[in-house]
Amino acid sequence: MNTVFLQAAGSGSSLMSFLPMILIVVVFYFFMIRPQMKKQKDHKKYIEELGVNSQIVTNAGIHGRIVEVSETTFLVDVGSGVKIRFDKSAVALDASKALNAKS
Repeated sequence: MNTVFLQAAGSGSSLMSFLPMILIVVVFYFFMIRPQMKKQKDHKKYIEELGVNSQIVTNAGIHGRIVEVSETTFLVDVGSGVKIRFDKSAVALDASKALNAKS
């Protein structure tokens, strides 16, 4: 009778030894992976909403106004008639939103 009880207790302790690892994975998902996916989704939506005459700030810190929109790039007027072509992913989400909120 004692051996049956010990075998049953042994299988329960193996589950308990994996429980902290499962808990770490769940916490990692909710605090690291999920917020990053939401941020990427918001950035993609913001880039799709940008159009001609929108004020932007690039990741490099260059401020400008969109002059032309193509499939993967923006042509940005940075002042004095200087135009630079940027990839759409180079637009900084937070800085551009703050700039447009002030205007």
